[in-house]
Amino acid sequence: MLAVFEKEVSRPPQELSLPSIGYQSSKNCKEIAEGFQLSWPGSILYNIANENYMALSDDDSSPPQHPRSVIVLDDIFCIFTGSLENTGELRRHYGLSREAKDVMIVVEAYKVLRDRAPYPPDQVIKDLQGRFAFILFDAKHGALFAARDRDGHVELQWGMAGDGSLIFSDDSKFIAEACGKSIAPFPAGCIFLNRRGLISFDYPLHKVRANALEDDDGNICSVMFQVDLYSRLNSIPRTGSAANWAGVMIEIEGE
Repeated sequence: MLAVFEKEVSRPPQELSLPSIGYQSSKNCKEIAEGFQLSWPGSILYNIANENYMALSDDDSSPPQHPRSVIVLDDIFCIFTGSLENTGELRRHYGLSREAKDVMIVVEAYKVLRDRAPYPPDQVIKDLQGRFAFILFDAKHGALFAARDRDGHVELQWGMAGDGSLIFSDDSKFIAEACGKSIAPFPAGCIFLNRRGLISFDYPLHKVRANALEDDDGNICSVMFQVDLYSRLNSIPRTGSAANWAGVMIEIEGE
């Protein structure tokens, strides 16, 4: 799975670019998307316009680790990996048919978030029980929405390419080639919205901080995003990433 969004649309957290050593790709969004197709022949690639792409490949593991599905509906593109445990309950809640798949439930949940604002995004995702990760992009409204289950059962990495584009993938090798050291696991139990930033859906009133790890030479070699339970926001983070990225904690890796 791959999703590539140019910088102006995705508004990625700048902490992703902190690692200062290692290879950094000079590829643009189109080159990264085309490279994924070469690595995964037969993958489905969606050119969403304005240098934004989403792609879904076949799972070559045997048996497949997690079900994968993609849907395009009303200019909403969504890739869903995993499975929900309370599908029946959610179908009834959103008024969907018994045939509605998990990916359709996510799209309907997003529409509730979009059309019934102000509606806390953490409340929408809290209702999803199971093992999952998804990337959703509303091309009409320019809205990006990504999430990973609270236990991190489904692999999801994100990173920043050399041109500042935001990359999501479950292929750790490919995203490392695209982003060099500027990658990190997408934090479990969190959602990312390009107009709000990174939010924990279990602890929405606590900041999600970037912990930068340094090697013995003082170079930042990786970044991890974690909920800071010692900080508390006065309200759900407002639109814009600046409110969410105040303060970066540094840890030393090595002896």
